[in-house]
Amino acid sequence: MSEEKLRITFIGTGVMGGPMAGHLAKAGHDLTVYNRTRAKADAWVAAHGGAAAATPAEAAKDADVVLTCVGNDDDLAQVTLGRDGAFKAMRRGALFIDHTTVSARIARQLSVEAEGLGLLCVDAPVSGGEAGAQNGTLSAMCGGTKAAFAAAEPVMQAYSARMVHIGGPGAGQTTKMVNQIAIAGVLQGLSEALRFAQASRLDTDKVFEAVSGGAAASWQMLNRWGTMAKDEFDFGFAVDWMRKDLGLAIEEARVNGATLPVASLVDQFYADVQKAGNGRRDTSSLVTRLPK
Repeated sequence: MSEEKLRITFIGTGVMGGPMAGHLAKAGHDLTVYNRTRAKADAWVAAHGGAAAATPAEAAKDADVVLTCVGNDDDLAQVTLGRDGAFKAMRRGALFIDHTTVSARIARQLSVEAEGLGLLCVDAPVSGGEAGAQNGTLSAMCGGTKAAFAAAEPVMQAYSARMVHIGGPGAGQTTKMVNQIAIAGVLQGLSEALRFAQASRLDTDKVFEAVSGGAAASWQMLNRWGTMAKDEFDFGFAVDWMRKDLGLAIEEARVNGATLPVASLVDQFYADVQKAGNGRRDTSSLVTRLPK
């Protein structure tokens, strides 16, 4: 992490943004935060110092770097381009980094708007979940110009273990879609494998010991097999969020011509999980669709 002390604005102090902003404060930067729910911003300031602003524009004034981690395309558009949006207040030459998982379309739109205002812009969705944000071990998939990424990399080092510049504007978001497409298929396979083992009356701990060191191994298996076997799902990356992300991927596939039969099917399976009232549970709750 660069030792240069920066004036940083962080917009969105929720489950992901709060810990990420905390790492930046711990690194010695001056933080101003904004959250739509003011109580969350005030709680963050009470824990980490800095200041809370009443609007994104107020938060972004005089900032060297503005980061966002909000909910969806509409939220991101509001805090950047809205009446009190950050872009109106940012100085020329400032850096904008978006960590929200959104459409590639809005990422490219923000890049165009930023270029017109003389701002550097990076779309940088992350993987690693709440634990990664808290531990500072996130993986950031980045789109934007080489100059923008070079400016963003030392900032993101405060909370990321891996930062990869994929390509131009929007490339970070489309790479996050790749990530979610891959996870969806793996979790469905893992769910079926676990239920098959249970139906066969096998010791699932022994099964895990036998197969987790071979070709079947995955992050999901290593981190979720045990909790899935115990029906524990009150943690991690929510089904609601996964459905949002898969929806973005399916929408983008209509544009680029890709075919996503498995991701589309698993998306519908997740709709079943939502209907059962499990939308806020971890994505591994996909297994609950399958009878024991």
